[in-house]
Amino acid sequence: MVSRMVRLVAEVDRSRCDLLRARLRAANTAASPRLRALRDTPHEREVPLQLWMLDASDAFHGGLVGYTWGGWLHVTYLWVDEHRRGGGLGAALLAEAERIARAERGCRAVRLETWDFQAPDFYRKQGYDVVCVIPDYPPGITEYTLTKRLG
Repeated sequence: MVSRMVRLVAEVDRSRCDLLRARLRAANTAASPRLRALRDTPHEREVPLQLWMLDASDAFHGGLVGYTWGGWLHVTYLWVDEHRRGGGLGAALLAEAERIARAERGCRAVRLETWDFQAPDFYRKQGYDVVCVIPDYPPGITEYTLTKRLG
């Protein structure tokens, strides 16, 4: 039950979102020695990692978008034009992102999400392990979370 002294408001509010994030970060830092140890290190900040597949005329044929944080690479998007699929370009994008994350940013692992009709088998072939399966997210689709340790 919500107190009569407060009210619930459903609206998008950037400043409140920033305030909530800051307060949650402070509470998490206070509660977790591991997060406290992460503060003021290179792994504290989310750092974008983006790779683009372009031809000689700079036409776009695919790419990878993600970020590194906490010693992990998070792959948000990976896409290759359907006419270029099957030739190892997706694997090359992923391998280069992993190399940058490991060699240049000190990451030890990668995580990503994919749906059942997208690429779970592709990621398994690249050495990823399924760590979470969420059926019916959204209805009729299964989402997979996969991870990989970087050597």
